[in-house]
Amino acid sequence: MTATQSTGALSAKADKSWSTINWDQIKAFVFRLQVRIAKAERAGRKGKVKALQRLLTTSFYGKCLSVKRVTSSAGAKTPGIDNVIWSTDLQKMRAVKSLKRKGYKPQPLRRIYIPKKTGKGQRPLSIPTLKCRAMQALHLLALEPIVEERADPNAYGFRMKRSTHDAIEQCFIALGRAKSATFVLEGDIRNCFGQINHDWLLENIPMDKTILRKFLKAGFMEKGHLNPTTKGTPQGSVISPALTVITLAGLEGKLRPASENQRKGKKINTISYADDFIVTAASAELLQNEVMPKLVEFLKTVGLELSTEKTKITPIEKGFDFLGFTMRKYKNGKVLTKPSKINIKRFLKEIRELIRKGAALPTDKLIHALNEKITGWTNYYRSVVASKVFAQIDHELFQALKRWALKRHSRKGIKWIMKHYWKSHKGDNWRFYCLIKDKEGKKKTLFLKRAIDTKIRRHIKIVAKANPFDPFYKEYFVKREQEKQRRCKLSYDTELTGLKTIQPY
Repeated sequence: MTATQSTGALSAKADKSWSTINWDQIKAFVFRLQVRIAKAERAGRKGKVKALQRLLTTSFYGKCLSVKRVTSSAGAKTPGIDNVIWSTDLQKMRAVKSLKRKGYKPQPLRRIYIPKKTGKGQRPLSIPTLKCRAMQALHLLALEPIVEERADPNAYGFRMKRSTHDAIEQCFIALGRAKSATFVLEGDIRNCFGQINHDWLLENIPMDKTILRKFLKAGFMEKGHLNPTTKGTPQGSVISPALTVITLAGLEGKLRPASENQRKGKKINTISYADDFIVTAASAELLQNEVMPKLVEFLKTVGLELSTEKTKITPIEKGFDFLGFTMRKYKNGKVLTKPSKINIKRFLKEIRELIRKGAALPTDKLIHALNEKITGWTNYYRSVVASKVFAQIDHELFQALKRWALKRHSRKGIKWIMKHYWKSHKGDNWRFYCLIKDKEGKKKTLFLKRAIDTKIRRHIKIVAKANPFDPFYKEYFVKREQEKQRRCKLSYDTELTGLKTIQPY
């Protein structure tokens, strides 16, 4: 057999091996090991934890799942400094075999800058090579059970089965009653990811110290120069969020009063999502004199500090913004959660920009692009008081599309334009639409989704202590997933104009 034939046979074998992998079997194997790691962590058996982590990070199944994770993510086609991507089955199988502790040397990260959401300044983003991402994903599998065990009950960022909506519901629980806390400390940690102390991480993160040191000290390339990393975890790395969650674990216990009577009187509650957090209390003095010193002391031990410009104490009657929502207690005593004005303005700006840039787009492509944006944004806010905001979005969208149509058909009359792009549908006389052809050549009507069609439905918050790696909560998570699927199906069946946009003409 020639060298060429041998290479071809190897390629065909590898392609077949990757394509025939039983992913359900792999996920089940990895999950069983993760459950055992979590059990050992709960029992305080550090040696057992370390042995099980080593078993997972050296397993073929763990390596396969790690490669699948990085090659299936949104950044799979974004290479590091080596310009290597894994697109074929042969490359993926070779990547699995290359994930070895012995001889592993991470390459520097590729540094790029992306605009901040506020539009002011840029945020650094560090991109590891695919091999480094896969190694991080592999060790993250062994670290996730410990993250769930150590994280604060009301920490919701970068954790399995949790979301921003859980954090918002917890805010309502802490502030929604008549006798609830009346003041909120809006916390902001200065450059959280980039300032965590490396010595603290190496001493306290329960994972392979040699590998962790290599991850942290890899450095980054910027404008052709290698820059060392002496502190922080790079934004863009797979394992950085988990490291941050463990770093901030214990904050809730540090701030919470020791006795039940004190907790009831002081009403101190901590709700966090990664480096964004709020602390509630019965008075501003409590936050200023008791909470702030403890908070500063806790952060100092891990190399972090509060941003004095962005950290502030706010009465609940004035309202505060958290994770894109605004929560405020009104004169009638009700606490309402709404989309924040900043996010409404940002979304409308994006929509107008999309319509402006789509001046030459076919109408059906413009509608599809708008439907995708509207669906994503309204689904994020569907669990709060947002009906009036959705109606406002529809009004602003109508005005923007009217300007778009008038500009596109400057020689046509207003009546022709309105008849050509708007029609009556289900009691609404102004539904933006276009005609398209299906595979059989028949004409169909494609409608623009209305934001107001999104039904408001209260989010069911996760139980604070629920742990996906604890067998005690297995049935709870099964029922929660079933309820989630039921609610999604209900939304799909009832919101025909949003999710089923194609109607017979």
